[in-house]
Amino acid sequence: MMTDKPRGVIYTGVTSDLTCRVREHRDHVHEGFTAKYRAEKLVWFERHPNIVIAIQREKSLKRYRREWKMKLIEGLNPTWIDLFERIDELDNLYRPHANTITWDNYN
Repeated sequence: MMTDKPRGVIYTGVTSDLTCRVREHRDHVHEGFTAKYRAEKLVWFERHPNIVIAIQREKSLKRYRREWKMKLIEGLNPTWIDLFERIDELDNLYRPHANTITWDNYN
């Protein structure tokens, strides 16, 4: 999730290359929400074992209310600091519910 400032706009997206995608948002490579609202600070991210689960999680997060997203962010990042420089230091691995369909279910 990216934002323009603490408790500001919240952008939720999915990517297979977080570092590259955050740089694209910061450099305004693509027109869209993050460029329009200057959401350039990475304040939350999760690592997933595969893209199928990542996309499922993104869709789920987008359905949640803003208040819930703010609590989620503040659980890991209470001061809403930009986590971009610490991507490789933080291990925020999402652990899906046991009944979640995983990549193995698609074979």
